[in-house]
Amino acid sequence: MSLDSLFGSKTRVKLLSLFYNNPERPYYVREITRKINEQINSVRRELQNLLNVGIVKSVSQANRLYYEIDPSFKFHSELLSMFQKIPSQSKEIRETKEEDQILKKLQKAGNIKVMFLSGAFVRGSMQNVDIFIIGDMNKSRLVTVIAELEQSMNRELNYAAFRVEDFDYRRNLNDRFILDMIDAKKIVLKDDLGVFKESLKRQAEAAIDEPTPNVVSYSVNVSQPSANISTQEAMEIAELNNQ
Repeated sequence: MSLDSLFGSKTRVKLLSLFYNNPERPYYVREITRKINEQINSVRRELQNLLNVGIVKSVSQANRLYYEIDPSFKFHSELLSMFQKIPSQSKEIRETKEEDQILKKLQKAGNIKVMFLSGAFVRGSMQNVDIFIIGDMNKSRLVTVIAELEQSMNRELNYAAFRVEDFDYRRNLNDRFILDMIDAKKIVLKDDLGVFKESLKRQAEAAIDEPTPNVVSYSVNVSQPSANISTQEAMEIAELNNQ
């Protein structure tokens, strides 16, 4: 038996797959229609059905109505587990796994060691950075891929990319931007360096042993790679703060 038969319609299955494979992401109607490639009237009808049942809820942000999963729904955990276990054999299901698609596209721009989504991708996030990457990236390719993502998502994306050695250096300086991003609400797509496992351990040790260390404080514009402060600039800032 197909999922269409089980849930009543192809559009409903696509919507459920989109929401449950991206449970932290709110979507507006026209964004949904592009992602699941269905007619807007069909999408509106099925969204209303999901609202009536209580599977999703609507939230108004910046004069736009967004829809997102309602985690208080009685069978939320069961549906989440079900849709996240469905193999990506069909194009329809595969394309609703947005996080997998983003990682796959960005890997074309270099060797990603760590990557997570925040900002616009995470419900309730206060971060201005949407995509955070650690690895050896080709900057021109990265700019191209980000532009493609922006076009497909119809929104501007802010991102930050660091080489491993630059990230390690700035984290060891207790760089506020780096520490804030590590602690931010996020969706981790890749963590070959064990950054977040280590950060939890460091937080536990700090709570037991020492008061919070002094941090280097400055603002960082990370909307484009060229806006990132270099390691040399970070060293100079650290020297100024130590004077």
